[in-house]
Amino acid sequence: MEDRYCFAETDIKDTGFGYTLSVINGKYKMSILYCLYGCGIRRYGELKRYLGAISHKTLSLMLKELEADGLIVRKEYPQIPPKVEYRLSARGESLIPIMDAMCEWGTENRTC
Repeated sequence: MEDRYCFAETDIKDTGFGYTLSVINGKYKMSILYCLYGCGIRRYGELKRYLGAISHKTLSLMLKELEADGLIVRKEYPQIPPKVEYRLSARGESLIPIMDAMCEWGTENRTC
């Protein structure tokens, strides 16, 4: 039998798995990342329409956290009215294969 990492030997938050979860944890973070991957550069309103029921406060918080974690890049243009665009960073793009694998798993295992 192959050796597996036992989380009982350490606190899960101190593992690579725990760190990854902390970065993508949140109801909308993965949806935001996948939208930026599939649609490219997007403005705040476009993301809001894509995500539907998300509140402005929650979307703002998710975008700030994703930017702080280096997964997205926020570009603000100095104009009136303000124009802000969001895109995936190289670090954010590195999560896409993991998210693709999750999509494949969901497609193969969905029961409806």
